[in-house]
Amino acid sequence: MADNPYEIPPEMRDFAEKSVDQAKKAFDGFMNAAHKAAGGFNLSSEAMHSGTKDIGHKALGYAEQNVNAALDFAARLVSARDPQEILKLQSDFLRTQAQAFGEQAKEIGTAAAKIAVPPEAPKTRGDKARGDKS
Repeated sequence: MADNPYEIPPEMRDFAEKSVDQAKKAFDGFMNAAHKAAGGFNLSSEAMHSGTKDIGHKALGYAEQNVNAALDFAARLVSARDPQEILKLQSDFLRTQAQAFGEQAKEIGTAAAKIAVPPEAPKTRGDKARGDKS
């Protein structure tokens, strides 16, 4: 440990790794409960617009992806051996998360736009018979 002043003692590293594992397990349990709750809500609410349900599913999925990415980052961070490795891990994490957030925002925006501008209802024969000029 005298050679590298930034070295984390093995006991502390072991504790951090166990903490990350416990956080992952807790999050997995939470996400399972959230998916079950969302599934039950979807079954009981037939009137809910399918686009809104789609956005909810996307948002829940993105939250799960982002938390999993953060937990994976924490696990890699605990294993880092020196400050340079920590900086590289952080830089890589921030770059990939910024890209993921951009893609997620674009997909949510596209889904929201579909809800905001619903497709036009098809014309029926009765509409033309009443003098509609469509």
